[in-house]
Amino acid sequence: MTIPLSPQPPLNEGEGDADRDTLSDDTILKDPVGEKSENSIELKEIEGLSQGRIVIRRFFRHRGALISMIVLVAVIVVAFTSEGIDALGIKIPGWWKYNYDFIGSVVNGGHPTLSVVPEWLGGQGIRWGDHPFGQDEIGHDTFAQVMRGTQSSLMIVFVVGIVSTFIGVVVGAVSGFFRGAIDTILMRITDVFIIIPLLVLTAVLGRTYSHSGPFVLAIVLGLASWTGLARLVRGDVLGLREREFVDAARVAGASARRIMFVHILPNSIGVVIVNATLLMSATILTEAAIGFLGFGVKAPDVSLGKLIYDFETAFTVRPWLFWWPGVLIVIIALTINFIGDGLRDAFDPRQKRALNRAARLAKAEARAKARVAAATS
Repeated sequence: MTIPLSPQPPLNEGEGDADRDTLSDDTILKDPVGEKSENSIELKEIEGLSQGRIVIRRFFRHRGALISMIVLVAVIVVAFTSEGIDALGIKIPGWWKYNYDFIGSVVNGGHPTLSVVPEWLGGQGIRWGDHPFGQDEIGHDTFAQVMRGTQSSLMIVFVVGIVSTFIGVVVGAVSGFFRGAIDTILMRITDVFIIIPLLVLTAVLGRTYSHSGPFVLAIVLGLASWTGLARLVRGDVLGLREREFVDAARVAGASARRIMFVHILPNSIGVVIVNATLLMSATILTEAAIGFLGFGVKAPDVSLGKLIYDFETAFTVRPWLFWWPGVLIVIIALTINFIGDGLRDAFDPRQKRALNRAARLAKAEARAKARVAAATS
């Protein structure tokens, strides 16, 4: 039986254009042709590549992350080659002529000798000088101190990242996989650490253990910074343990440890790496905060936070003593954040940032065709 359709009332002037525009926008939003073209080109690009190669490929197409990685590597190389290495019994001299604890005569009021403005523009010419970052009131070379402080801060950042990531992954994976009483106990311990403000906890621990050196301070900070990562890993493991490949591993006779560390955790590596980088970015700010409060690295060693604490009163008369460690803190925090953003996009297959120029042109062409077809219908 056929039911006759009632005729639609004619559109008033202007309504057809509005509907046509709406149809065009909907078509562009859905864009099935462009999406198919985009996906087919992306699948063709990654055909035959391993998951690791795909992640690396996507990461290096993230311009912000790539530039940030280059800048961060440059900062690390300059910091460790200029002052050398003097930690854990290892002593390797650097190329800079002054050591961070060297005291010399104050030259030109301690003003920086670095100049980047050519003489024809009214500057002093492009030159490096003996004290490019200036000197403090007793004759310390600020460049040497800032490089040594960068070493200490970077060492704290990476040690905290390793320690807290290890603890957070183990606690989160065990809690999410076994659940029950183990989950309850581990999560209540995590809650105890979470309810204590991190800055207060690290300040107290820093005041207690900072005299033992930056490495011990980094270990202590790592033992207090794992809680957020543990909860994220637990949530990811809770979802993965119900997947089909885990059931297949159980049927095949795999042990709980093998299932957790061989089958589940590799599928959580994206969450772990991304949040580890964000944790490291937060660590440089935490170290600077406790150093500014006077609870961080103790003399004669220095860190970026301690330099800001030492020179806070010189901000109005010798601002360059305050600027350089502050600039390094901002650079390190921003670069690690951008690297984490690039890793997130690389590990997330739903991100379309990694498409090449051909895919973007194909998508734009498909959208243009859909717009023309909607306008002529």
